[in-house]
Amino acid sequence: MKGSTIALIPARSGSKEVLDKNIRSLGGLPLLAWSIAAARGSRQVDRVIVSTDSREYGDIAEEHGAEVPFLRPPTLAADNSPDVGFVIHALDWLAEQQDEPRHLVHLRPTTPFRTPDIIDDAIRAFAADDEATALRSVHEMSTTAYKSMEITSQGILRQVGAAGTDLDRANDPRQSFPATFLANGYIDVLSTDFIRSSGMLHGNRVIPFITPLALEVDTMEDFDMLEYHLARHPDLLDRVFG
Repeated sequence: MKGSTIALIPARSGSKEVLDKNIRSLGGLPLLAWSIAAARGSRQVDRVIVSTDSREYGDIAEEHGAEVPFLRPPTLAADNSPDVGFVIHALDWLAEQQDEPRHLVHLRPTTPFRTPDIIDDAIRAFAADDEATALRSVHEMSTTAYKSMEITSQGILRQVGAAGTDLDRANDPRQSFPATFLANGYIDVLSTDFIRSSGMLHGNRVIPFITPLALEVDTMEDFDMLEYHLARHPDLLDRVFG
């Protein structure tokens, strides 16, 4: 249905840093289940689909209320597979069913502590901007990126983006630099029309959706941090799972 909004949750198997990361238990529930629950609780989302290459992952996703109407080909589930591949694969399947949506809501399982109201706010913000090509969630960096350094081919420190290698400007107070933001995995809202016309996901007019600092999973230490945060904020279970 062209006017609909579908949440698309990628959950490939075969993660190397943390084995079976997307189905590892967090608060007694598979990591994947957190994103499914948040999407199902959204008033703006019409369907929740998980894109996975694993039948085991698919069964777990279905147990927690998501649809898994297809399996992703292994060629689109490698470590270096770009996101645009699994998104277009899902859109092509939906188009064959004559059910291609207007918006896709990309929710990464590795950022589990998002709530349905956050998803609703982001979708409404994107829908209200007729010229936006996409929406991406970001959080403000604790230290502005203008103080970041790179190393030149001659082995000399240089401020990122600077023409020369004089570093004294980097000592100025943080407040004298513009704030900078880091894209996180809370939510991306994508336009099907834009993806089809450009072959890209985000484009050149992406509006920001500012969130708190996102806790994301890449390592076992990250899981420890998530468990600690959940112990400090047990209400998160109710807020996500209702």
